Amino acid sequence: MSDIAAVLFDLDGVLVDSEIWWDEVRTAFAARHGRPWGPADQAAVMGANSAAWARIMRERLDLEVDEPTIERDIVDRVVERYRVEGPPLIPGAVDAVRRIALGWPVAVASSAHSDVIAAALTATGLTDVFGTVVSSDEVAHGKPAPDVYLEAARRLGVEPAACLVVEDSLNGVRSALAAGMTVVLIPNSSVPPAPGATELADAVLDDIVSLEPSLFTSRRREVD
Repeated sequence: MSDIAAVLFDLDGVLVDSEIWWDEVRTAFAARHGRPWGPADQAAVMGANSAAWARIMRERLDLEVDEPTIERDIVDRVVERYRVEGPPLIPGAVDAVRRIALGWPVAVASSAHSDVIAAALTATGLTDVFGTVVSSDEVAHGKPAPDVYLEAARRLGVEPAACLVVEDSLNGVRSALAAGMTVVLIPNSSVPPAPGATELADAVLDDIVSLEPSLFTSRRREVD
């Protein structure tokens, strides 16, 4: 077995195919206010924590609506979709997480609001699997800053250099690398990563089913 000591998963786009939900909900919100919401807007909020993306939305849409109201509206509508529609599953993701959790401590480190994370984990039946779950809302800075991944490692009691991160976005890859972790990119077909993500990641996989942490080497070994 490699010296990877823990595996940290992003949520949206990695464990659930929900990136498109966020985009649809934001697009509908903008439309209700007579504004457009396009790919450049979506890219601008990718990886941001709730306070940050609410501010970005208010600024880009030029709205007088306050940021907490924007945040609550978007979060509630995404949670409602989980309740009504069930989880937008990525093939093999739930089984892959359960398999990996048999050999390594696992965590979720997500930019999503804690209410959305809870809804997603409940819907997928993964609530009992993770050693810790961290939202970027709980730390000072969202992705691409390293804060959420560093906090997840701290809670697991694992040094960052020994962590393997599973991501689907450019900002997520940057966040993991800034934390000094090894990162594998699994591009999401619904919302592909921004240009540059594949070049930055330590490895790129076609799907989560083929993820095998024992094949990766930690940053700790590189330092040694």
